[in-house]
Amino acid sequence: MGIFVDSLYDAVVDCLKIIPILFLAYLLVSFISHDHSHKFSKFLSKSKGTSVLYASFLGCIPQCGFSSVVADLYSRRKLSLGTLVAIFVATSDEAIPIMISNTDRIVDMLIMIGIKVALALFWGYLIDLIVFLCTFKRKKKPQMEIRDEVHEFHEHHHDCGHIHTDECDDDCGHGDCCVNNVFLDAFNHTFSIVIYIFVATFTINLILGYAGTAVLENLLTTNVYLQIVFAALIGLIPNCASSVLLVELYMFGSLAFPALIAGLCSGAGVGLVVLLTKNKKHPLQNMGIIILQYLIGVASGMLLTLFM
Repeated sequence: MGIFVDSLYDAVVDCLKIIPILFLAYLLVSFISHDHSHKFSKFLSKSKGTSVLYASFLGCIPQCGFSSVVADLYSRRKLSLGTLVAIFVATSDEAIPIMISNTDRIVDMLIMIGIKVALALFWGYLIDLIVFLCTFKRKKKPQMEIRDEVHEFHEHHHDCGHIHTDECDDDCGHGDCCVNNVFLDAFNHTFSIVIYIFVATFTINLILGYAGTAVLENLLTTNVYLQIVFAALIGLIPNCASSVLLVELYMFGSLAFPALIAGLCSGAGVGLVVLLTKNKKHPLQNMGIIILQYLIGVASGMLLTLFM
């Protein structure tokens, strides 16, 4: 009973410590992501030549709102496959706010961002190059460039203020975060993430308390290559809980840094959900993208083991 109470107490204290920092971080993100004039979606869809570059940096912004928008634009053939992959790889969901809230992990966070941007640029441009070469050899017009008159693209304003394209429904990935007040939006995100952090921290504390660190390490395996394979699978879970779990395990010392990168590179938050719903007429293509995303996560993690 004592271990249970101590684990519960430590989890509550840890969550209370990070609430102010998380709220400030999400307040900034909410202010940026509420684009009432829809400049982002218009700009990105018209910047095909440099869209991979922009997507690689925009994906670093916490949450998965931008990956959701890019997935929507891709389903309308307004963006290339490389751009979609780039923002998926760059997206870290809730990893950055959590690491910011732990000051001793700031350096790790900056390294993680730099590596993910580099990987997003590499994979994004590589995939676009491969697509270009394949379509050039067949001497056919790339599938990514379907005329606007065939797939008419339009945007309309929503009271939520978030970036939306065409119709907005529960599949857009925003859900309850669609509010006019950025303070309320930041509070909603902070509250939901603190719950995830509490559950993850409390669970890990219980495992460590009752069984010791050896069990958790054996559960994940001490083999970094197997960690990468498992972490990339966890990253595919279309929910911010996966990024929270990966970061918490890394900060507890149970997950290697290459495995963390593998999991965060394969994950795209609800971006995958948006892709599956908006691009539902092409299920085989969606499955191929999911498999590609997983393989990229694994390959990225394996690549890092050469240097770390």
